[in-house]
Amino acid sequence: MEEYTLLGSKPTRHGFGEALVVLGERNENVVVLGGDITGSVMTSLFKDKFPDRFFSIGIAEQNATTIAAGLALSGKVPFFASYGAFCALRNADQIRISCCYNEANVKIGGGHAGISVGPDGATHQVLEEVAFLRTLPHMTMLVPCDYLEAKKATIAMGEMVGPAYIRFGRSPVPLYTTDATPFEIGKAHVLREGNDVALIACGALVWECLLAAQELAKKGIQARVINNPSIKPFDVETTVTAARECGAIVTAEEHQVHGGLGGAVAEVTAKNSPVPIEFVGVKDSFGGSGDPDELMIKFGLTWKEIYASALKAIERRDKGSVGFRRVKDVEQYNG
Repeated sequence: MEEYTLLGSKPTRHGFGEALVVLGERNENVVVLGGDITGSVMTSLFKDKFPDRFFSIGIAEQNATTIAAGLALSGKVPFFASYGAFCALRNADQIRISCCYNEANVKIGGGHAGISVGPDGATHQVLEEVAFLRTLPHMTMLVPCDYLEAKKATIAMGEMVGPAYIRFGRSPVPLYTTDATPFEIGKAHVLREGNDVALIACGALVWECLLAAQELAKKGIQARVINNPSIKPFDVETTVTAARECGAIVTAEEHQVHGGLGGAVAEVTAKNSPVPIEFVGVKDSFGGSGDPDELMIKFGLTWKEIYASALKAIERRDKGSVGFRRVKDVEQYNG
């Protein structure tokens, strides 16, 4: 069974910024728009390398999104990046109509996402944008798990055609994927095999799932850990297979429990293979100011909550009807 090794830590925003430079070198039509926080979201790297292809729009997210749509419809490949709280929600109408309705090739980087922004506080800790963006027709929505996957995801969204959004964070997070780790828009990947319970996560919570799986293994419970960076398009097959083979699921995300990754998993399994699901995320609350690690503990976004949720999901499965049992258990029941 493959065990992932901690290779250090690095913010996912660095992967985003470095990928912009790679895209700029590959395609002269790539341009970047900034909103007075280029250093924070690492668009400064592109600005330094390609100053003639960088445009500072100021603190005007609606304007920046509309300008990006115009550039896209003129043949450019525009990236606009700001804090996710502002570039995903303050400009919701512009994303919906100017970008998605027109199928404009606009790429948006939502930085400082989740509770781990830390001292910036609740107004800057966007916890709702995944739920909103995944409902928009034509939108691609990505939530990478570490620095290297953020770099791969940014390059992939820059080379695809159509509106896309990537969510990344401010604080360093564990780095454990490598150049050989696969990434593909629309695909989830099993990082750890197991048939007792499936732990499905995105972003910083993927590593917490790996930690939870190690603890569960001490009790003889083998958890399947699935990294699901592509919220939309969604990998239905991998999730349904996990539901059928494990019979119990825990979802984990640095987002509200309503409407995000957990909502997507629930929709897919309800239609194809209903099983008990437990949801780890922020419970209908705004964030707060504090140390990122302390906030993750305060809001219940660590391996301990995932571990406890896994035990609960397994208990619900084992006490439930045949319809909630794994494929192998049903075979034994019928045999």
